[in-house]
This record gives sequence, structure tokens and C-alpha cells, in this order.
Amino acid sequence: MDNISALIEKQREYFNSGATRSVDFRKEQLSQLARAVENNEDKVFDALKADLSKSQYESYLTEIGILLDDIKYVIKHIDQWAKSKKVRTPLMHSPASSWIHPEPLGVSLIIAPWNYPFLLALSPLVGSIAAGNCAIIKPSEFSKHTSRLLADIVRNEFDEEYLAVVEGASEASQALLKEKFDIIFFTGSVQVGKIVMTAAAQHLTPIILELGGKSPSIVDSETDVSLSAKRVASGKFINAGQTCIAPDYVLVQKDIKDEFVAEFGKQLKLFYGENPQDHTDYPRIINDKHFNRLVELLNRGRILHGGQVDLADRYIAPTLLDGVTWEDPVMQEEIFGPILPLIEYEDISQVITWINSRPKPLALYLFTTNEKVQKKVLEEISYGGGCINDTLIHLATPYLPFGGVGNSGMGNYHGKASFDAFSHYKSVMKKTFLLDNPFRYPPFEGKLKWVRKFLK
Repeated sequence: MDNISALIEKQREYFNSGATRSVDFRKEQLSQLARAVENNEDKVFDALKADLSKSQYESYLTEIGILLDDIKYVIKHIDQWAKSKKVRTPLMHSPASSWIHPEPLGVSLIIAPWNYPFLLALSPLVGSIAAGNCAIIKPSEFSKHTSRLLADIVRNEFDEEYLAVVEGASEASQALLKEKFDIIFFTGSVQVGKIVMTAAAQHLTPIILELGGKSPSIVDSETDVSLSAKRVASGKFINAGQTCIAPDYVLVQKDIKDEFVAEFGKQLKLFYGENPQDHTDYPRIINDKHFNRLVELLNRGRILHGGQVDLADRYIAPTLLDGVTWEDPVMQEEIFGPILPLIEYEDISQVITWINSRPKPLALYLFTTNEKVQKKVLEEISYGGGCINDTLIHLATPYLPFGGVGNSGMGNYHGKASFDAFSHYKSVMKKTFLLDNPFRYPPFEGKLKWVRKFLK
């Protein structure tokens, strides 16, 4: 698309002008973004309701509040982050001084998903702005109301030579990926992540991939079973399970399985009543295609709680599924919906073997008061991040980098990690003309013993 090429060239010219490099400029743009979010809060509520049937509370908790908190944190710390940092210089290079200087990369491409369409479009943008870049956002066409709102907000608040939104279906994404960017930030599925990585390789463009995977919850016998069931259910069914770090399945120690199942059912009724379909706090599936895929996953196993579906309403009840095997379809792909398979285990070593035989998960949640078990899981399983005795909340803090490992992604963001993700750290050593070390120049005869002394 010629207009996309022209837009990128316009942003590159603006970046090369140096306008985005001032820290004061960056802070003002971040403040302007925060004001825009606050001023459009009701419109955000309406868009998320139209796309995913989210309540205002859930929309603020999971999309608006986290974003505003991150912006506030970044503005508070950006002066320090953007400074050059002095480091030591080896004796053999003296007299000299050395420092590391953070600089913006240039023009960023941010490809956002549909499940948290407001937060996951603008949260990476915070890092891009903080580091001093220009940016183009490509929202998901599946969350069309939020996509339109994002385009309106950015167009009304910022010049397109600095920030812009490109709407459209897969053709727009393909056109963008053919272009050369200085960094690409993608949030979405593993399959599309591979496509993005292949496209980025054509231009040797650095990428941040925030993907997904099957994130386990582990419920040990030494735990508060009621509270564990409550927190697993809460983390699973927020946004109707359409969360990249939602518990994808739960492994329960067999001695407490029956108690856990009973408590899980109690918590569902406390959350959503006898009929979650009638409850205003329970969202819907994004589209018919995703709905039909999820319904197919209910064909294996035994439903312990939930299981009701309604295509006309794109409703799938919060469902706990027993009697599944590792070979069943529900255990072969990321579920990304309100279906939670349960598998019992006997020993934590068995759990570690199971998880480590599969792709590394984006998140892991362990419920236990046994510190030896905590230490064993932490040291022996590789995963992006997670919680002990809770779910999801490790994402909602600017103090913890967020990201995956292996199939679940590469790179981190949030807080300082967002600034780092969109920056290049330039290393510089400054020498003086007052003194010059003769040992670095030919001829080298007789100098080896002196170099050895310096380098020991």
C-alpha cells in the first residue's frame, strides 16, 4: 500500500529531525496520552462492551487502570532512565572514561490483539514514547469498535508523523510487515508470531513477541483449597478466559481433588450466580469462529461445572472439565476461552516432568504453603512469569518485567522494561590526547609480558 509507505517515510523524517529525543517532549506526550485515555473513558467502556461484553469494572481494572498506572510510573522515572550511565574503564585503556547511552530506535510498529484491545495497543506505545520513538499501531480487526476508537483518539491527539493507527484486516498487517521498521512489537498467537518473525528477518528488524501457550496452575495438597479454587477461577474466567496468561489447565494433587472441585463450583456461583449468562460481569466470546473452535473442545472429557453454550449470544459458561488426557485436543492447543481442564497428580516431580516435556508456558501459577515445593518448581520449570498462591497479578505491576520464553515469546516490557525494549544502549569510550599507551602499537617485540600483566 503506497499510503503505508508514505506514512512510514513521514514518520522517519520526523524522527530524524530529532523532535522526539527531548525527555521533556516524551513526558508531555505521555501526559497527553493519559489525558486522552481519561477523557475518553466512557467511549472505551462502550467499545469494550460492544466487542467483548465487558463490564465497566472489568474494563477499567484490566485495560484502563493498569495503563494509567504504567504511564504515571514511567513519567516519574524517565529522567533517570534516559541519562547516560558511567561505567568503569579497564586499567589498560586508561586514561579514559566509559559510559552507556540509551537512544531511541526510530519508527516502531505495534501489532495489537483483540482480547485486551485497548490495553495491549497502548501499553507497548508507552514504552515507544518513553524511549523517544515514532510509532504505528495496528489494532485487531476482530475488536472493531475498539479499533475505531483507538484510531479516533490517536488521530485527534497526535500528528500522524509522530503516532498513527492503521486499521484493516490481514491485508493491512501484511502490507505493514513488508516495510522496514526499527522495531516490531507483536502480541498474539504463536502461529502469527512466526509470520511476524519471518517478515522481520527480511529487514533484520528487532522484535518483541508476546505470545501465549498452555499456562498451568498447580494446586498442592498443602494449600488453602477454598482460596486457591477462588483465585484459579477468577484468573481463568476474567474476560471469559480470553487472556494470554489465564490458567489454561489445572493440576490438582489427588488427595484434595474432590474438595477443590466442590470449592470451585461454590466460587462460580458466588461470582456469577446460578446462570452466568444473565450476569452483567461475564463477558462473551469475540466471534463465531472462536466460539465454534471452543465448543469443539468440549467433546472430550466429563463436565463437572458449566458446559452450557449459546451461539446466538456467543456465550460459553465457565466450565471445569475432568477426565481429559494429554492427547485430547483441549490439551494440545491454547484454549483461550472459559474451559478449564483438570488433571490430578500424585507427586510434584510428576508435574515437573509433564510441564517440562511441553513448550515453555507464558505463565505458571503454584498454590502451596510448602516452601520446598515452591523452590523446586521455581528452579526446575522454565516459564515467562507467574505467581505463587495467586493468578494474573504479576502482569499488573510496573516493577516486574513481563514476557515469555521459548514458544511463549521473547523480550519483556512494563515499566523500565518497556523503556529498554524500545531503546538501543550505545556504548562509548572517550580517550584523551594527553597520554598515549605505546604498548598498543607495533612493533610488538618485547611487549607481550607487559600486556599479560595488564590483562591478568
